[in-house]
Amino acid sequence: MKTFKDPSRKLAACADRARRLEERWQALCDRHLPLAPEDSVWRYHHAANPEAPTQGWKLHLSATLLNACDVLERVAPFLAARSIPYKAPRSLQELIKINSGLYYGYSQVGKIITVYPPTTEEAVRLARELRRLTGRVSAPAVPFDRRFGGNVYYRFGAFAHMEVEHADGRRAPAIRDPDGRLVPDARYAEDARPEWVSDPFTAARPRGPRPRAAGPDASSFRVFRALVQRGKGGVYQAVDLRGDAPRLCLLKEGRRDGELGWDGRDGARRVRHEERVISSLLAAGVDAPRIYSSFYLSGNYYLVTEFIEGESLHSLLARRERRMPVPVALRYGLRLSEIFRGLHAAGWVWRDCKPANILVTPEGRLRPIDFEGACPARRPDPLYWGTPGFTPPEWRERDFSPRASTSGDVYALGSVLYLLLTGRVPEASEPAPVESLRGDVPAAVRALVTRLLDRDPDSRPRAEEVVRELEAALSSPDRVRPAVGRSSREPVSAAAATGG
Repeated sequence: MKTFKDPSRKLAACADRARRLEERWQALCDRHLPLAPEDSVWRYHHAANPEAPTQGWKLHLSATLLNACDVLERVAPFLAARSIPYKAPRSLQELIKINSGLYYGYSQVGKIITVYPPTTEEAVRLARELRRLTGRVSAPAVPFDRRFGGNVYYRFGAFAHMEVEHADGRRAPAIRDPDGRLVPDARYAEDARPEWVSDPFTAARPRGPRPRAAGPDASSFRVFRALVQRGKGGVYQAVDLRGDAPRLCLLKEGRRDGELGWDGRDGARRVRHEERVISSLLAAGVDAPRIYSSFYLSGNYYLVTEFIEGESLHSLLARRERRMPVPVALRYGLRLSEIFRGLHAAGWVWRDCKPANILVTPEGRLRPIDFEGACPARRPDPLYWGTPGFTPPEWRERDFSPRASTSGDVYALGSVLYLLLTGRVPEASEPAPVESLRGDVPAAVRALVTRLLDRDPDSRPRAEEVVRELEAALSSPDRVRPAVGRSSREPVSAAAATGG
């Protein structure tokens, strides 16, 4: 995509691309996928056939937001000519959700077009032809499926909806074994087939390039736990085997074509960007995670950083039975404002300050993490990034501008401080006054929070001002007053801690 120096032009270009591609997708769906049940995220080629098999080998065609229209346009006439059932998302917005892995499950990433061959033999023939029709399409890998070639994947599973009930009452997708009994349809299995079925695609799969051997950096780390898995990549706890003594580390993976956005940025590009941000912050003295290494592997990009002992502020808040004492909340607010002071002085805007991205070490230090969405303060990124509850009104209204960039971070600081003091995330439209939720907060602090959450970006204080005012509040003898409002025993809910 063309690079624009003016953020507003970049935003307009992305919006125009989104509009044009969505219109094209809808036109293709109207032509090729006429069945659109109101309660489904899918559109179908034709109605279900009661005589069709209820399970078998299904094919998945992966695609990105930017090439999904091309993929559907290439394969739809071919499948229609052979009366092969298939489905695709009802909109590109649903495609975004599928490829994120957050809304319908990680196993669904990349499953943009699902084809239901009537027989095993036909499945193999269709896989060959669909591979030929789609060619070298860039697309995210489908987790747990086997790759036939290109963007064509396959697995054995149910065609019709079937469920099995576990002993504890939970229900799960099911298939039938050779004796006709319902058994779980293991969508998260490493193998794409049940044990009683042999893989018919092995001989037909085209030979691809031999995988490159892992470089010296990649082979120096041993992953032992996945912390996060989503479309754009995973986060893993690992051991760094370099040096005299092994040490814990964190491996952040950016997947090629993972969660590709309207601007063409994928997971790999975002992790490379995060590496640049962290390097700049460390050089400026910000207490960001130390970088150990970075490398490519199978087209994905990996950033290796220190593993920070402690827990997230979100976790700490969620497990508390009572709200924080005011002095503790103010000390956390002071430490966070000091982080922002250094971050902004280094020329960056974080854009993703929230309790889940703030680690509290055993010594009580706050350590910021996750800088994928950070951008230069003088060249703000016009595309939306952030978490509801911690993003300012002007961002939600898509009113991005250089003057509003660092003030957006300050709003997030105000949201976190408000949460620490009241146990709630402020309402986006009109936050309730702090004193209506807690009466032992000093007047100066209440006024500061109100200014931090001001709807006018120009009225919010800068991070260095917040540092000074919180230092003054903590040094004042009347910083904690007897409670006259709600009790400080009110718990903080997990939903409040995340803005949910």
